Amino acid sequence: MTEQPSLSAPLLAGKRALITGGSRGLGRALCRVFAREGARVALTWTRDEVGARAALEECRGYDMEALDFRVSVLDSVGTARMVRELEEKWGGIDILVNNAGTTQVLPIALLEEEDWDRVMDLNAKGTYLTTKAVLPGMVRRKGGVVLNIGSLAGTRMLAAPVHYCASKAAVKALTQSMAKELARYHIRVNCLAPGLLEEGMGRNVPEAGVEEYLRHCALGRLGTLEEVARFAAFMVSDLNTYMNGETVVIDGGL
Repeated sequence: MTEQPSLSAPLLAGKRALITGGSRGLGRALCRVFAREGARVALTWTRDEVGARAALEECRGYDMEALDFRVSVLDSVGTARMVRELEEKWGGIDILVNNAGTTQVLPIALLEEEDWDRVMDLNAKGTYLTTKAVLPGMVRRKGGVVLNIGSLAGTRMLAAPVHYCASKAAVKALTQSMAKELARYHIRVNCLAPGLLEEGMGRNVPEAGVEEYLRHCALGRLGTLEEVARFAAFMVSDLNTYMNGETVVIDGGL
């Protein structure tokens, strides 16, 4: 059984974490919080080089090693190359956070086939491809944690873009299926589904949608990236060893 960290120790001391989409929004907050909690962090990015550099500096500000890789989650060859490099440099990856994703605010009547494919591919297929690349090392070591970033839109009936809802529902199902299959290797897989946040993808929600959310939210406010990232750190830590296959909603009480 994994020895649990003391309550006074950093949650992720000694852990090696790979976080996709780590240059901005929730991904950048995850990198920062994981480093603060004692983890070495590798992050991926595709377009925002300035954000990636800033994320690295934030991690290194906590005296933790941080690496970045410019690679899309849909680039299976590049992702496999990155994982090999991390395996050689670090000796393994303990934590994978599948955070990279996208959304698009369009009604179904205006969706083109390529719109559907882009959102489904990045959010669902990207999760599959990155996990597949990381799993062989976790299986060999008989341990690891995968955290998929889902969405409230993938668990509830909401007025949200249908392709985004479908993609995040797929992430929830992937989580359950992988958790069942990989438990024999002592690999846990969970999903964290945030509601509307002050930053990140929440900025794409029309004002009327935000007002509607706030009317129904028990806490009466949007969440913060920091709040979600802190909870994510707990979910992948050795203080949370009996949760598997779950999708945890963090939405302020909707």
